[in-house]
Amino acid sequence: MSNQQSKPRDSLLRYWTTRYLLALCVGLLIIAFFSVLWIRHTTVENRLNIMELMAEEIADRFVEMSEGQPIPKGDVPGYLNDRGRFMDLESDPLISIVDTYGNTLTTNRPQDRMLQFSEVLLNEEKTVQELNNDATKEAFYVVKVPITYQDATVGWVVMLESKANLAEVNQEYRLLAMMIIGLALIGWTAIYFLSKRLSKPIQEVAEAAREIQAGNYQIDLKDSYQEQELYELVHSFKEMSKRLEKLETLRTELLAGVTHELKTPVTSIDGLLQAVHEGVVEGEEAKEFIKLSILETEKMKKMVEDLLAFNTYATNVMPVQLQEYEINQLIKESVYQWEITHEVSQDFQLVVHQASTPLFVQIDQIRLQQILINLLNNAFQAMDGKGEIEVKIDEGPKNISIKVKDSGKGIPDEEVPYIFERFFRGQEKKLRVRGLGLGLPFSKLIAQSMNGDLILVKTSECGTEFMIELPYQKRS
Repeated sequence: MSNQQSKPRDSLLRYWTTRYLLALCVGLLIIAFFSVLWIRHTTVENRLNIMELMAEEIADRFVEMSEGQPIPKGDVPGYLNDRGRFMDLESDPLISIVDTYGNTLTTNRPQDRMLQFSEVLLNEEKTVQELNNDATKEAFYVVKVPITYQDATVGWVVMLESKANLAEVNQEYRLLAMMIIGLALIGWTAIYFLSKRLSKPIQEVAEAAREIQAGNYQIDLKDSYQEQELYELVHSFKEMSKRLEKLETLRTELLAGVTHELKTPVTSIDGLLQAVHEGVVEGEEAKEFIKLSILETEKMKKMVEDLLAFNTYATNVMPVQLQEYEINQLIKESVYQWEITHEVSQDFQLVVHQASTPLFVQIDQIRLQQILINLLNNAFQAMDGKGEIEVKIDEGPKNISIKVKDSGKGIPDEEVPYIFERFFRGQEKKLRVRGLGLGLPFSKLIAQSMNGDLILVKTSECGTEFMIELPYQKRS
C-alpha cells in the first residue's frame, strides 16, 4: 500500500496528451503506410499508361517514316533517346523496335538484356507484362505495341523498365512525409489545448477538495462551462460543499443542542429536589415540586428514548410489525386521539377528508400514528394554534397518500433542503420549541421502513403540505 502511495503520478494534462499523441502517431503511421502502397501502385499504373502511349506514338512515327517497308538494321532514325522526357516520363526505359522475327532494328541503348525476352514477348497477347530476371532477381515491366501497315504487322515497339524505377516517387514521399509531420504537429497542438481545457476544471475541483479537507468550505469555483459534464461536475461539487458546510454546522449545533436539552431538565430536577431536601418547601408544595421533578425526568427520558429509537431505525435494527388495516378508520381514530389531548381555541379547525371507498394497507399501526401525530404537532405549532389543518386521504394507482396541510407561515426557503436532516431545527423553532430535531427525520425513516415515504409537497407563506405515501394493491 505504501508503494502505491509513494509512486509518482502523472498530471492529467501530461497523461492524456502523451496517450492521445501516441494514438495519433500510430494512426498517422498506418495512414502513411497505406498511402505509400497506394502511391506506388497508382504511380506504376500511370507510368505504364504513359509507356503504352509512347510505344503507340513511336509505332505511328515508324510507319510514317518507313511507309511500311522493311528497314535494314540500324537505319531507323535515332529519335528514341528523347521520347521519355518528351512524354514527361521521369524514368528512362529501354525502347527497341524489332521486326516480326524478334530481331532488333534499333534501340535507344546498346543491345543487352532485351534480346532474351523478345521471342517470348512477341507470342503474348498482353500489351503490358511483368517479368522477372532469374539471374538478378529483378522485376521488369514490358510494354509492346505492334507496328501495323495496311492491317499487317510489320514489327513491334518494345519498351522495358524495371519495377523499382517505375515505383520511384521520392518527391511524393517527401510531400507525404511533410503532410504527416504537419498533421502530427497540428494534432498534438489541438490535443494539448483540449486536454488543458478539460484538466483545468478538474484541477480546480481537486484544489477545492483539499480546501474542504482542511476545513475551509468557502470555495470559489466558476461554473460557466459550456460542456454539460464539466458544468455538472463543478455545480455538483459546489452544492456538495454547501451541504457539507451545513452538516458540519448541524454537527456542532447537535452537541450544543443535546447538551442544552439534557442540561435544562437536569438543572430543574436538581433545583426542585434541593428545595425539598433542604426544607425550603414543605407539605403540598413539596409534593408539587416532586411531581414537577418527575415530569422533567419524563421529558429527559423521552429525549433519550428518541435518540435510541432513531439510532435503531437508522441502522435498520428495529423491525416493524406490518398488519392489514383499513386506512380511513385508522386515520379517523388517530386524529381523534390527537384532538382530545390538545386544548384548541375556537379559531382552530381540523378537517379530515376520507377516501370514498374502504382502503386496506399493510402497515404498523403504532408507527403510522406516530408519524401522523408528529405532523399534526408541527402544523399546530406553525399556526400558533390558530387556523386550519386539513388531513386528506387519496387513492392512487399504486399508492395511498395521506396529506397533512396547514395554514401556517411555511418553511423558509433556505431551510427546506435540510428539514429531513437529523438534528436540524429551524431558526424560529429553536427559540420556541424544545427538542432534538429528530421529528421529521424519524418520521421519514418510519415511513420508509413500511415501504413508503414522507415527502414535503409544497410550502409557502400560505402554509405547508406534507404527504405520507404507502403502497397498496386493490382488492379484486
